[in-house]
Amino acid sequence: MRITISGLPGSGTTSLTYHLAEIHRFDVISAGEVFRQMAKERNMSLAEFGAFCENDPFVDKLIDERQRDIVLSNPHIIAEGRLSGWMIPQADLKIWLKASLECRVKRILDRDQFADMQAAMSATENREASEALRYHQYYGIDIGSLTPYHMVLDTEMWTVEQLGSIVSSAITALNRLD
Repeated sequence: MRITISGLPGSGTTSLTYHLAEIHRFDVISAGEVFRQMAKERNMSLAEFGAFCENDPFVDKLIDERQRDIVLSNPHIIAEGRLSGWMIPQADLKIWLKASLECRVKRILDRDQFADMQAAMSATENREASEALRYHQYYGIDIGSLTPYHMVLDTEMWTVEQLGSIVSSAITALNRLD
């Protein structure tokens, strides 16, 4: 089974991806981790690397193509990334995670060690605007559209374990169809 998990920064995609991978022994490919590594290799912050990518579509397209190729060559994998649901139409289950901006920024503040909430809010808003611009320019994708997704889950309402149970139920149901 091929699964995609997508959502805006701080929505919990990484947490749910690795939780499900552990339970179901899925392999994982994370576009965000690849993007972060590429920024680090260039000694750039995420914001700097995002701005760089606005002028050079090569990086985003490379990440998206690499993720798609890896997923299509692996029948038991979770692809985690903002565009995974769009880029891998062959996925058996495509999930979008949502949470309010305030909730996501609080998580980002804790995770990325910003100086304060306002700095985390500004960085998050700028990052999301940069990504939305790039996705629209490169692919004609409106990141706000939930068209490709089978499930939309609110990560403010459920813990990662509860979300894992919901998705595991969907996995079980889909496996019974095969």
